[in-house]
Amino acid sequence: MTSRRAPSRPLPDPARCAPPAKDRSVTRLYLVTPRDIDLATFPALLEATLAAGDVASLLVALDAGSDMTRRRIAEILAPIAQARGVALLVRNDTRAAGRAGADGVHVDTGIADLAAALDTFHPDGIVGCGGIATRHEAMEVGETRADYLFLGDLDRAEEPTPLPRALDLAEWWVPLFEPPVVVMGGNDLASLDEVVATGAEFVALRDAVWNHGEGPAAAVAAVERRLAELAAPAATKP
Repeated sequence: MTSRRAPSRPLPDPARCAPPAKDRSVTRLYLVTPRDIDLATFPALLEATLAAGDVASLLVALDAGSDMTRRRIAEILAPIAQARGVALLVRNDTRAAGRAGADGVHVDTGIADLAAALDTFHPDGIVGCGGIATRHEAMEVGETRADYLFLGDLDRAEEPTPLPRALDLAEWWVPLFEPPVVVMGGNDLASLDEVVATGAEFVALRDAVWNHGEGPAAAVAAVERRLAELAAPAATKP
């Protein structure tokens, strides 16, 4: 595992899925879909949301549904995301991701499943790993070819602040190792500050965006503004 820090990079290939002029020192948004999606209304909502600000990736993470449902949702959402330069990832379903033309897969069901996903999607697709609770598990994932580590719990009921364990792991990881980290924020946009303070390259948000009082588009715009504000002091340091 490489132990030198590299410049922050987006989850997708920069030439394919991110505007080249973006400042890579700015923590970027990794957006997680709602737990339940109504295909009659969500595609239009997603288009407006992604148009409102910088989003690096969109993770399709549903609470329930058949393999066919996940595939159908991914098929519909992939072109919407990709048209905005946003990488679409599917949680724990390599078949749905592949058939839907997704950019990659997110795996949080163990090292064996991660290895299988890497064999399927690399080198052209993105493979990230979650379900990491300890430093030992983080280093195990770091020894693989995973594109990022996800710190936080997608199945846990969200609270206003991030999971303390995720913040602690990110603070330890970021100065030491190269693979970028995604830290799950809370259901309050104020949690952005805590995540950025760890040095994480990406902040994952779900309820803070989709349940925002002014709507998800307003939330994404607010996230972009706040992340730029938080990056500004760092950019002025010698």
